[in-house]
Amino acid sequence: MARLPAANLLPPIGWPLLPLPNENGALDWPDLATSVAAQLRKLLATRPGELLGHRDYGAGLQRFLHEPNTLATRARIREAIEQAIARHEPRVVLDAVDVFDETELAAGELGQVRIELRYRLRRDGTAGEISAALALGAS
Repeated sequence: MARLPAANLLPPIGWPLLPLPNENGALDWPDLATSVAAQLRKLLATRPGELLGHRDYGAGLQRFLHEPNTLATRARIREAIEQAIARHEPRVVLDAVDVFDETELAAGELGQVRIELRYRLRRDGTAGEISAALALGAS
């Protein structure tokens, strides 16, 4: 069987996180940038062991919910995200993972952190960015 040159291969597209049918009732496949962003969000929201057949998939950010909002906790969050992306999302080059303290902006006793990911697609260098918020215990 002859192999196709790499240039003729379609980009690796994952199944959409929440697929909805279009007006014709068919499911549309996302483009590469949309697929990667959805998979990164899924990776952040998943606990290791939660996805059947993939025991170590996920960043496990839920384990930090009752941790104090300290510099050390934010460093561990950043490390967990970097490791999860390195293991499970080979389509990106991670440029930065920033975990900011937003306690002053959040109401109530819990500390709020903002997570910002900046990355580039390996295939064509297209830049992408996603962000998320996480409530931690009081510092």
